[in-house]
Amino acid sequence: FPNKYTEQEAKKLGVVGWVKNTSQGTVTGQVQGPEEKVNEMKSWLSKVGSPSSRIDKTNFSNEKEISKLDFSDFNTRY
Repeated sequence: FPNKYTEQEAKKLGVVGWVKNTSQGTVTGQVQGPEEKVNEMKSWLSKVGSPSSRIDKTNFSNEKEISKLDFSDFNTRY
């Protein structure tokens, strides 16, 4: 499963949230953490990704500052 690489990267960076494959063959998810770590994760998602993935484009939306994290870890949703 490609998402295990995303999980590993998120845990390495110390961000929390989730990732999920969609029926359209794309990936959706949510990332929370310190701004610089979230930016590192966005860069990884845009440029590196899972070994078997092909990144055509990335779209980051609904970005906002939060006072506390909504998640305690990073996982894959099904």
